[in-house]
Amino acid sequence: MSFQAYLDTIEKKTGLTPRQLIAIAHEKGLDAPGTKASEILAWLKDDYELGRGHGMALVHVIQKDPTISSKHVGSGGTHSDESDTLWLDGIATKP
Repeated sequence: MSFQAYLDTIEKKTGLTPRQLIAIAHEKGLDAPGTKASEILAWLKDDYELGRGHGMALVHVIQKDPTISSKHVGSGGTHSDESDTLWLDGIATKP
């Protein structure tokens, strides 16, 4: 599953766009330097019943940004994405 597919599935499951979840993480201080992935994963599991795979896609955008390695772009593999920038504003507004 691609990074973007993980984010799209998270939106379908939670009803929240990735950007909305990032904002909630910010309100909770989970985007602070030094925050461990396990803390974010625990929050996502407790509040949204998200598993590790989906959670790690959000950990990436919370801790880093929506840019992913170009090695994932157009690789044709299971984690292949169309772009090196993930769309965070929801499935309905995706260009």
